[in-house]
Amino acid sequence: MEIIDAHAHIYPAKIAAKATDAIGAFYDIKMAMPAGIPDRLIEVGKKAGISRFVVHSCATKAAQVRSINEFIKKEIDEHPEFLGFMTLHQDLTEEQVEEEIEWCLKNGFKGIKLHPDFQKFYIDGENAEKFYRAAGDKLPILFHTGDNRYEYSKPHRLAKIAAKYRNVNFIGAHFGGYRCWDEVDCYMGLDNVYFDTCSSLPFISAEKAEGLIRKFGAEKFFFGTDFPMWDASEEIERFNKLSLSDNEKEKILALNIKTLLKLD
Repeated sequence: MEIIDAHAHIYPAKIAAKATDAIGAFYDIKMAMPAGIPDRLIEVGKKAGISRFVVHSCATKAAQVRSINEFIKKEIDEHPEFLGFMTLHQDLTEEQVEEEIEWCLKNGFKGIKLHPDFQKFYIDGENAEKFYRAAGDKLPILFHTGDNRYEYSKPHRLAKIAAKYRNVNFIGAHFGGYRCWDEVDCYMGLDNVYFDTCSSLPFISAEKAEGLIRKFGAEKFFFGTDFPMWDASEEIERFNKLSLSDNEKEKILALNIKTLLKLD
């Protein structure tokens, strides 16, 4: 089956090790890869049978937004395997957000990635709503979602925004709620909310994962590795242990993300 990694982080070589260490420290998890370098993502991904990768990075200051997006543009230009998601920051004005989205659309970006816990904003906060007004139906927004240590990205906040902005497609990473998986019923009935599998399968039982996929429908899920956090081959192995039909696996591994991003 074709496999697309719908959630991978990459960094410039000069900061890749430092950025990777920072993520590991934030989650208190030993990272599978010592540095989130683009070439390393392709190497370990292709070994696992992955052909394409949704790549992104996170701006923790407004001043970083354009430079990060320029880095992602450079990488998607150099690597046909890459599908770029842009970053934004809540301290940008609405006009700046609109301009950045237009710049990224012109340069081939496929979506937006935001990390409320790193960036320290509430998904349903007033200063975040400019993202949704500007994105509209142009680009889907992938959120890190759910962390029992913080309130920024709790599932109910994403559900509230998804109900308000029905024209925006949202992706709740980590089965819609990293370590808050019992709170995800709030997404029921929201057709514009999707999910990815990354950084979840090592923590929840196969039965729990299968139950969530059946509850929301296999067509709502994308496979992701959260590179450089996890080894791609091990994540594929965990996914393949789930009791899913070949049709369900085919959808989650590639077809769903291809449909959402309008890929050939």
